[in-house]
Amino acid sequence: MLRWRGFEQIPEDWGRCVLSIGVFDGVHLGHQVLVGRLVERAKELGLPSVVMTFDPHPSEVIRPGSHPASLSTLRRRADLMAELGVDVFLVVPFDPRVAAIPAGEFVHDHLVDELHVAHVLVGENFRFGRRGAGDVDVLRSLGRRFGFTAEEIALVGPDGVDRSGSHEGFTVSSTYVRALVDAGDMRAAAKALGRWHRLDGVVVHGEGRGGSVLGYPTANLDVAPHGAVPADGIYAGWFLLGTRRSPAAISVGSNPTFDGTRRTVEAFVLDGGANFYGRRVALEFVERLRGQIRYDAVEPLIEQIGKDVEQTREILDRDG
Repeated sequence: MLRWRGFEQIPEDWGRCVLSIGVFDGVHLGHQVLVGRLVERAKELGLPSVVMTFDPHPSEVIRPGSHPASLSTLRRRADLMAELGVDVFLVVPFDPRVAAIPAGEFVHDHLVDELHVAHVLVGENFRFGRRGAGDVDVLRSLGRRFGFTAEEIALVGPDGVDRSGSHEGFTVSSTYVRALVDAGDMRAAAKALGRWHRLDGVVVHGEGRGGSVLGYPTANLDVAPHGAVPADGIYAGWFLLGTRRSPAAISVGSNPTFDGTRRTVEAFVLDGGANFYGRRVALEFVERLRGQIRYDAVEPLIEQIGKDVEQTREILDRDG
């Protein structure tokens, strides 16, 4: 898959293509249906499939300070799109200038003159252009004028039915998944994502008490900016380093037994391993075991951690 940043990376001899536009945070089941249709339509027309997304999140530019928690990093989104068979992942740097482009001008200058789109697919409630003035009807109207077609794809529920069907289950949206993650409901989040929720980051030095005081050394994750961190508590999950995937008990919170004030994400890797400091890793969250508890002494905390580790092993052995 080709990865372009900015319209200037589009080759001068670029031909026609099939395009989808969106933030695609999390690449959840609804996104997967949309991208699946994109890839399918591109093959039908014998054209490359292109996914256009934006960085940073448009809301951060339009309303500074409103950046929603990110379900996936930009790099992770690109990797997931490649797995779905997308040919080109185009990242548009989003700034006030881009935000101010009228819908018609955006379509003419970028979709038509530069990308030469033949067909455009978008999800429900798609908006684009200055102040979100453009929608799928505007896109279709512009398509008739400039020679391309547009298609709207319904979002699907976690049970796989779309909103035009039985209406069972919930509509999948990034907002819905963020709410599940924020509540610590990792199994429901996984059902909507089609995989375990994941946090990416770099292992950094923590307080150092995990191994020396508690006997359970942890890898402290410096989470990527705006990462969607689950609710405080203890989780069974997976620790990913390159191609290695190890069972892990994960703690999210401020370590109340030690009067901590800074919220951290740290993982005890059940299989042990090498020094992880400075390494780029990921954590996958499978199930929340309990909330954070403040103990009056270290001994009962150590006893509880031992139980957490055993429960984690049981859950992960069962889930595979």
